Amino acid sequence: MRCSIAGALEHIGDRWALLLIRDLSLGLNRFEDLRTSTGIPAATLSSRLKHLVSSGIAERVPYNDHPPRLEYRLTPKGHDLWKVSVALREWGDRWDASGFGAPTVEMVDRETGRPLTLGLIDNETGQAVPIGRATLRPGPGADDQVRRLLEPTEGASE
Repeated sequence: MRCSIAGALEHIGDRWALLLIRDLSLGLNRFEDLRTSTGIPAATLSSRLKHLVSSGIAERVPYNDHPPRLEYRLTPKGHDLWKVSVALREWGDRWDASGFGAPTVEMVDRETGRPLTLGLIDNETGQAVPIGRATLRPGPGADDQVRRLLEPTEGASE
């Protein structure tokens, strides 16, 4: 399937992988800490970490020579997934996906303490763009199917 979302999901894997990305971004780097935080079975954790490493999202880094011990850290590719986890958290908070009735964490500006949300930013101006002005257009890798899908239809309002 020629779709960036489908391709990204193949790299990430499943819900366990997203929870591991969350914890790695919070600074949990060791196998046992990740297992305790997520409650994931050890065999599943090992499999998901291997997948994240083979996808270039995480890397194994030695932290002790005697005995040899490794920890996991996000690569730059993995750090870029942080925005995905923020978007999922915001969606989960809005629709009470946790079932707790209120967010368990909030993202705030470190200086002002005011709440923050993800936004769409104009690359040239750095200004936020309202979602109602956002649209999709075919990109450089688009095939004919994508071009047809994104072509304006006759009579469509602008």
